[in-house]
Amino acid sequence: MTVAAGRTAAAGQLERLVRQVQAQARVPAVSAAVNRADRPLWTCTVGGTGNDTALDEQTRFRIGSVTKTFTAVLTLQCRDDGLLDLDDPVERHLDLPAHGELTVRRLLSHTAGLQREPYGDVWDTLRAPDADQLVAELAQAERVLPPGRRYHYSNLGMALLGRLVGQLRGGTWAEVLTEQVLTPLGLTATTVTPGPRAATGFLVDAYSDEAHPEPPTDFGAVGPAAQLWSTAADMARWAAFLADPAALDAAGRVLDPATLDEMRWPVTVTDETLWTGGFGLGLILVPQGDRVVHVGHDGAMPGFLAGVYGRRGGEGTPAAFGAAVLGSSGTAAQLLELPHRLLAAAVEHDPADIDPWRPGEPAPEPVRGLLGRWWGEGFEYVFSWHDGSLRARGAGDPPGKPPAVFTPVPDRPDVFRTVSGREAGELLRLTRDSDGVVVRMHWATYRFTRHQETFDRYDFRA
Repeated sequence: MTVAAGRTAAAGQLERLVRQVQAQARVPAVSAAVNRADRPLWTCTVGGTGNDTALDEQTRFRIGSVTKTFTAVLTLQCRDDGLLDLDDPVERHLDLPAHGELTVRRLLSHTAGLQREPYGDVWDTLRAPDADQLVAELAQAERVLPPGRRYHYSNLGMALLGRLVGQLRGGTWAEVLTEQVLTPLGLTATTVTPGPRAATGFLVDAYSDEAHPEPPTDFGAVGPAAQLWSTAADMARWAAFLADPAALDAAGRVLDPATLDEMRWPVTVTDETLWTGGFGLGLILVPQGDRVVHVGHDGAMPGFLAGVYGRRGGEGTPAAFGAAVLGSSGTAAQLLELPHRLLAAAVEHDPADIDPWRPGEPAPEPVRGLLGRWWGEGFEYVFSWHDGSLRARGAGDPPGKPPAVFTPVPDRPDVFRTVSGREAGELLRLTRDSDGVVVRMHWATYRFTRHQETFDRYDFRA
């Protein structure tokens, strides 16, 4: 089979997965997309919009809580621009009648303990509060758990963050979102209103083939938690950005890649016993095994479900790799598993090409003497020079485990800072003998020597 034929077959596998879910879960309309840096955008639509417009790649669907990932990015932008600190209480920036002591970090990670929804029966009335009402009724909302106790999902908390970023930027949440994120990333089909080409959302009857249209809803001041509409193509690109921002925004116009690393770091698990999912700063984290994680969010609104995830790590994973599945049924839970299946199938049937190894520049002279095997705490490590940086790995580490990476500390010869991997943030200090040979190192203050030694082997009085 030729490479082209193999890729065609892989695309067929993805289409079959989408068609199976549409048929088996009885979804009136499904739109799916896979974004990757090394292939053209893949899209698939199955079904009909439920109205007078034809279903195609430009059809918009409600993406529900995927909206929260945008609000989270806007919040971290404010932090990076010096407008707030993640450990600030929100009352430092907003005039609130209650719960102002809750921190930005807790609200982002859903560990503030704030009740799930605004005061009142929003899902009975389908009338969300406006900005003034949201604040006025905040004192009637409960803090159902102590801050930091555990994960507790809160649309109300994300609504407060949306109000916060709008106030800090001098506009509405929607205005700031368009200016700060949607326009720079070219997400032109992502909007706060459905537009003329949107699909109709349905509740599909459990015991017949009847599909009941759900009423349209505007989430008002809770919009930063669930308001947006979009296409699968836009959302696959967004998922790719969340997983691999440097591939889509090399200049860091939207967010520094290091900040997204911070957002992806797990703050809490979402289930205390299974540990199958975690939550970072506004992002859901779903481990896949073999050091692979899917990062993104699910969304649900009346008549709609959405799953938007990017993939990080693992052999065969291409750059800027994200998948989105949008559907016009509020009860077809299989839609939420489909993006994970599409990402896995794409890697299995059409993995990223393997770049050939090529000789590189030699290690700098001051570093050459420390390359090779060292022992610390009774364990063996290998220090090497690859891709222009000093690295270290445990001698027994599995191949997929990332190494520790070091960078020189300015104006401090023979001192390096660990910038990623084991002991990130800690110093590596070299000790040389009178001939300039590196005879000892200290990493995070632990002694490293060329031979295995007990802790008391070295006499510091000598």
